[in-house]
Amino acid sequence: MDYANILVSADLGEAALDRMRLAAGLARRFAATLTGAAAHPVPAPLLVRDVYDAVAQEQRNTAQVQTILEQAQALFRRAGTEGIGTDWRAGFADAVTHVIETARAADLVVLSRRGPGDADPGPLGVPPGPVLMEAGRPVLVVPPGLASLTGSRIVIAWRDGPAARRAVSAALPFLRAADRVHVATVGADARPDGADDVAGHLARHGAHVAVHHLQTEEDAGSEILRFALRQDADLIATGAYGHSRLREWMFGGVTRDLLERSPRCCLMSH
Repeated sequence: MDYANILVSADLGEAALDRMRLAAGLARRFAATLTGAAAHPVPAPLLVRDVYDAVAQEQRNTAQVQTILEQAQALFRRAGTEGIGTDWRAGFADAVTHVIETARAADLVVLSRRGPGDADPGPLGVPPGPVLMEAGRPVLVVPPGLASLTGSRIVIAWRDGPAARRAVSAALPFLRAADRVHVATVGADARPDGADDVAGHLARHGAHVAVHHLQTEEDAGSEILRFALRQDADLIATGAYGHSRLREWMFGGVTRDLLERSPRCCLMSH
């Protein structure tokens, strides 16, 4: 697994520039192309008097949306993209749908955390949950205020299954270069043999791995976050779990905790 193309969403929110700088740093590190993506639908004309008024409104609305997209592109160009290959994909479409569609040609998607206390990114903002569950690509969720990621100490929150296995494969470029990798299971019902097998697999890739079986009387998400902080990890890799209800994604406890409140970057795969 290598990263040849990294996709980052572009918006005008407070976290946007830091997120795009982090993505640009990863593109430089992995010799990847950095693709910026932004989209907003053109509002339909309202209370039109006649066909000429409808056309005039459509033109005004299109120009307004185009201005917003150009502002996002200008911010993308300011994100330390000098010396790396870049691409820009803008569209008159729903922002989430646009990123999901653009992700078909990406190896990694970089998005901002969207917790209850996080700033509203505005109309171009893309929450990580739907992209994570629908794009078929690993998503790197970045908390506000982070403009770089080293990945020197990585925690793998291991729960054996396809999602966790895909997350480990997606994180291999980071895992190979990390100073230390911690494979952690949580709870009495965790399968320690799976964690040991994964540690052996990563060791064959050259990773420096330790296995931990964590016990807690609290929720598993909080324990994973505490463990990551104790290990001074700057990246958590894990599978994502959820289901769709009335076109809204409902997430499992650990996935929800990481998506909404992790102070560390999370590389997640569904």
